[in-house]
Amino acid sequence: MVMFLFLVVALAVVVTAVTLAVVGGGEGDGPLPEAPPERLQDLLPPDRPVGRADVESLRFPLAARGYRMADVDDALSRLGAELAERDARIADLESALAGVQTSTGRVSMEKPTQEDQQ
Repeated sequence: MVMFLFLVVALAVVVTAVTLAVVGGGEGDGPLPEAPPERLQDLLPPDRPVGRADVESLRFPLAARGYRMADVDDALSRLGAELAERDARIADLESALAGVQTSTGRVSMEKPTQEDQQ
């Protein structure tokens, strides 16, 4: 019986101490300070094109229910813009190559052999 009373009193002390720490009882200004939200640390580089290593090293901070939607949306829109720019550049180069091929007949992309060089 004495052991049961000791455990009840110890539990009451622990619950009281935790409650006072959370609501600000004791030597503090108030409740526990708010933790700043985790933000995306390694942003995609704004001054150069995004490379494979940049995408592989990209890590999103966790939020209450997964990832922060704003961080993911920003990264996806940046990657989408980079891909659209590269697609446009590839299309320009392919059309320029097609124009050269039609004007000169046929352009070979193969490495010339020694017989061709002589």
